[in-house]
Amino acid sequence: MRIIDITRPLSSTTVSFPGDPPPRFTQMDAGLYLISDLHMNSHSGTHIDAPVHYLKTGDTIDKIPLDHLIGPCRILNVTAAGNTITAADLTNRLGSAKRILLKTSFSTETQFREDFPHLALDAALLLRDQGALCVGIDSFSIETFVCDGSVHRRLLEGGCIIIELLNLAAVEEGDYEMAALPLRLTGLDGAPARVVLISKDEK
Repeated sequence: MRIIDITRPLSSTTVSFPGDPPPRFTQMDAGLYLISDLHMNSHSGTHIDAPVHYLKTGDTIDKIPLDHLIGPCRILNVTAAGNTITAADLTNRLGSAKRILLKTSFSTETQFREDFPHLALDAALLLRDQGALCVGIDSFSIETFVCDGSVHRRLLEGGCIIIELLNLAAVEEGDYEMAALPLRLTGLDGAPARVVLISKDEK
């Protein structure tokens, strides 16, 4: 069994969405031990969106069903799709998978850019209609930089939880087991998460 960490490191240099404060950590030596203060956005680094994030109602991050985030998942390499991933890029590739992670060219990026890869609305509708439990992407957002929130809403209202800013650079397309666990922050719209894949391939 091989465990693959697909979480971006979270630090003051983690790439941030425009307008969001970068994470800030202050460590103090308390004599017998070290202790740190953490200051960050609920969507800092690799993170999970709860339905309330865009729907303004529904599950908060501490209430989302964890079985949507733990279990078999499929990695799809969609780098050939460019910046807009459409339903045509996903058609006949989903199989019976209910947890889908999208590998784009963005995993190696360390700077913000407005043309980051994202889902088109028809792709979001396809995933919703296929009964997807969660969808993840390695860019800033599942939706284009200038947007009306429709992609988020169509997914979240269909019960599909969203994971953003993954690091899939070293992961091949294929089927894995996934565990994606957000911090249990009471009543909030999202939270940083640790996301790992489990592969039976030891290579």
